[in-house]
Amino acid sequence: MTALIVRGDIVVKGSLYAAQQKIHPQSVTGTFRRLKWALLWLCLGIFYLLPFARWDRGPNLPHQAVLIDFDHARFYFFPIELWAQELYYITGLMVLGCLALFLSNALIGRAWCGFVCPQTIWTDMFVWVERRIEGDRRERIKLDAAPWTGAKIAKRAAKHAIWLAMAASTGVAFVLYFGDAPTQIGRLATLHASYQPWLWIGVLTSTTYGFAGHMREQYCQYVCPWPRIQGALTDPDSLSVAYRIDRGEPKMSLKAAAKVREAGQPAGDCIDCNACVNVCPAGVDIRLGYQAGCIQCGLCIDACDATMRKVGRPTRLIGYDTDDNVRRRANGEASTVRLVRPRTLAYAAMIAVIGAVMLFALATRQSVALSVQHVRMPMYTMLKDGSLRNGYALRIANKGGEARRFSISVEGVNGATVTCDEAVAMDGDRPVVAVAPDSDQSFLVFITAPSGGAAAPSGPVAFRVVETVGGESSTASDHFFGP
Repeated sequence: MTALIVRGDIVVKGSLYAAQQKIHPQSVTGTFRRLKWALLWLCLGIFYLLPFARWDRGPNLPHQAVLIDFDHARFYFFPIELWAQELYYITGLMVLGCLALFLSNALIGRAWCGFVCPQTIWTDMFVWVERRIEGDRRERIKLDAAPWTGAKIAKRAAKHAIWLAMAASTGVAFVLYFGDAPTQIGRLATLHASYQPWLWIGVLTSTTYGFAGHMREQYCQYVCPWPRIQGALTDPDSLSVAYRIDRGEPKMSLKAAAKVREAGQPAGDCIDCNACVNVCPAGVDIRLGYQAGCIQCGLCIDACDATMRKVGRPTRLIGYDTDDNVRRRANGEASTVRLVRPRTLAYAAMIAVIGAVMLFALATRQSVALSVQHVRMPMYTMLKDGSLRNGYALRIANKGGEARRFSISVEGVNGATVTCDEAVAMDGDRPVVAVAPDSDQSFLVFITAPSGGAAAPSGPVAFRVVETVGGESSTASDHFFGP
């Protein structure tokens, strides 16, 4: 896009937008790079291997430890089994995840982005493959500028082939969470899988290849909303990667600094080597201050520490610090770190309360659930003897691993009788129905109130199902209708 740009009295024709400069991050070793590798392998190991973990739930239930079973509307996580009606637990987990992000941001800034975000993890893997094939930063820059030769084509073809294989493995691992993993692999290998797994493998392959192989830092800057949101969640006491201006300035070459110090003049420790910029996966110059592109991965800290050790200066010219400390040091004041403050205490308290409520609800949840819906066609039936009959669809959920029987009773209608054509037995005047393990089943139940026996022409009625062996029960309410 071009436009007329006015500079003083001169009008020139130029572009409103600059082309995106490709970033070639240089390899680095150090504390934060080792931490990133450890977290990377931990996260990838969990992602790829978790579908193969087994958990014995009994003869009638799946044994995959983590499984999202859409066919039966179930979510399994080791001993926990959630039904579709219990999605509020998933909502609670999402709220906890958001609060955990808020807390981590208040403590150590964008640590999620720099260390365990999927985009960061897969980008690190793709860049590692690129380095192994095309070389480090200088070699890759030269290769980009070099003409297309057989060697360049071979390197690029090998790199993209491995990228596509890694991206496809991401899609395959993803679909394994939605069915028995060994069975799914067998179906995929023999091309007997339905179109849905292949569709999702294609989606994950293309997005992983595009985001980690090509967009990289542009995804973080222009697509992900978190860099903008976290700005509202950070305060001056939040730790983030920062450049110590009081130590680094004025920056100059090593020889110039030595001469200045010999003359008794102050010289900064920064020798302007640009190592911090060269290793940054987003191309950020942290010496210019905090920027939205910085994911706070700490690689610039490792690069700067290595340079400081080589020139015999103290390390941590770049390090995790707070905005207040940067200001205090620039003014010659003492620095301090306050991790415990009202903001972090509030986030921690909310996480504790919501987590405790969820654990209590999970520990006390019943393995039987009842729902009832009035059959409104017709609303009621008046029999020859003047009695009134209402029909109800009862849905009983048996969340246990064994078949169970439940007796059905009602309250709220005087002298009422309960009948069910699908009853397998009678417990006194209460019909007993059988429900298969780990399933829910609907039953048509009729309540008949004798003539003049109903408390009112229309009134509430409560249903109660009781497990005939263990005594576990559940209740649900509706209305009894009359003239």
